[in-house]
Amino acid sequence: MMNTWLSDNAFEIAFENCKVPPSQFNHEAHLRLAWIHIQKYALETAIGNVCTQLRTYVEHLGATDKYNTTLTVASIKMVNHFMGKSNSNNFPDFMIEFPQLKTRFKELIGAHYAVDIFNSEQAKKKYMEPDLLPFD
Repeated sequence: MMNTWLSDNAFEIAFENCKVPPSQFNHEAHLRLAWIHIQKYALETAIGNVCTQLRTYVEHLGATDKYNTTLTVASIKMVNHFMGKSNSNNFPDFMIEFPQLKTRFKELIGAHYAVDIFNSEQAKKKYMEPDLLPFD
């Protein structure tokens, strides 16, 4: 599993300081970042923290075109939803419990949005509420 050699706290700090190599910041690492922040700070603070840190990270890499506000917030809300159903107390177990977050992520997003938020310029700039199924 990606970045599990770092404790959750070390991963959070490394990411906040732009020390996680881009090659290691894959989809699962995004999910882990959301999971860590929700665990430590609750949903609304997690959304603010992760959005700010991701924007800083992509700016550091010179890849601001990769940041998508709607996708980021939707992902955090989706992780929060599954955390509410979870019996896991660590991220690796959480991913075993809910592998669809990794293996069927686009399908899960598609259940909430009719619009293609992955490619929408509006979705990249500003959070768009789901138009099919709310997260809460």
